[in-house]
Amino acid sequence: MKPAQQQDISLLNINLSNARAENESYEDYRIRQATNKKILTTYETVGREGFRKMFPEGVASAMQQAADEQHQDVAAVAETVTETVQVPGSLHLEDE
Repeated sequence: MKPAQQQDISLLNINLSNARAENESYEDYRIRQATNKKILTTYETVGREGFRKMFPEGVASAMQQAADEQHQDVAAVAETVTETVQVPGSLHLEDE
């Protein structure tokens, strides 16, 4: 394999196969196919060098970082919501 091809494969570092894995649910397979389509469209649009600039650590690490950031954001919002929401007693027995 050529060194440039090895760099491209390590740059993507994701499963681009159209085949569904044995332990992969159908929903996960469809999500992976949609993600792969977006990634390949971006790759074809900006080219190899642009893609390397966008994702210097590779696509897989960028996707993991984005998922971690989203998880942290959701956790922060959940903390804020639970602190500000007050649940009153039974609505049927409330005195006005």
